[in-house]
Amino acid sequence: MSAGSVALVVIDDTISMWDMYELGIATAVFGISHTDLVDPWYDLRLVGMRPGTSSSAPGFTLNAPYGIEELDRVDTVIVPVVPEAYMRGDLELPEELLDALRRAGAAGARLVSLCNGVFALAAAGLLDGRPATAHWEHTQELAERYPKVKVDDSVLYVDDGDVLTSAGLSGGLDLCLHIVRRDLGAQVANQLARRLVVPAHRPGGQAQFVERAVAVTDDGIAPVLHWALEHLDRPLTVDDLAAHAGMSVRSFHRNLRAATGTSPMKWLLHQRLARAQLLLETTDLSIEQISERSGLGSANNLRHHFAAHLGVAPTEYRRAFPCPAPEPAEPVPKPGPGPRTPGGTRPKLSTTPA
Repeated sequence: MSAGSVALVVIDDTISMWDMYELGIATAVFGISHTDLVDPWYDLRLVGMRPGTSSSAPGFTLNAPYGIEELDRVDTVIVPVVPEAYMRGDLELPEELLDALRRAGAAGARLVSLCNGVFALAAAGLLDGRPATAHWEHTQELAERYPKVKVDDSVLYVDDGDVLTSAGLSGGLDLCLHIVRRDLGAQVANQLARRLVVPAHRPGGQAQFVERAVAVTDDGIAPVLHWALEHLDRPLTVDDLAAHAGMSVRSFHRNLRAATGTSPMKWLLHQRLARAQLLLETTDLSIEQISERSGLGSANNLRHHFAAHLGVAPTEYRRAFPCPAPEPAEPVPKPGPGPRTPGGTRPKLSTTPA
């Protein structure tokens, strides 16, 4: 496993408080050392158009000690924000930046945007013919300005292998944790998410926002989801979950979709795959044993779902984590984690909303 180097790009000399949020997300995930989880952790480098560029928001000053040429030297490039004037097209993004992004992509760097940072990747032509997303407030403008981009305004993030884009705010945090899962495994990502006090992983296809027709409280959906996670090895059905929640099947469907943005069976499958991933990473259990403990039944069923959702076989996935530790005795993760790709393989994942 290797965390690698990450360049966080600051485009302009002046940033807003909203921009600081996206910058802070990436810094919290990649810039704060967690060597007790993985040593070494990511090597984060703050990059400005000129070394030492200072960007200010009310009460804050941000210094970027690296110049744009640093994008030629890193494994991952993150564009967390594009100032509004560039996003609207009032100003053109610096050609120096666009060339650096193109070079980085051609050299094999992973390219990532958070929120409206996607406009920089689109302006560089790096999203032509590819799926991408942004904050739902900006997706229409993105589609109009860059018609070659396959814009999806309904998902939290899109993992298209070597290019990843996300919605804004918490969607950016979801994508950053997804990247950690790809690079370092589910166990590390789950522990980091616990420190950040957020769900370990929300699937990229989950809706950016959900209209809640009914209130969702811990007295409704949450207890049955926790119960399901504790009993994933059982052949659970929607009828079982609805009965445990004390709801009709129709009401349970409605409440679960309001709470998670997905259907009961898709939610269950995400949890079963996440459990199988964790067991593959952290134990030496056989494929058959992992299939049973994750509730996927037979080894053939596990292989089928891994191929369909992750693009790799379970044995290939396990090879990315060659030194399994004893089976973890920590509490079952809270609802939310979905399937991911292991570091180094980068298959494309579906982003179709549930």
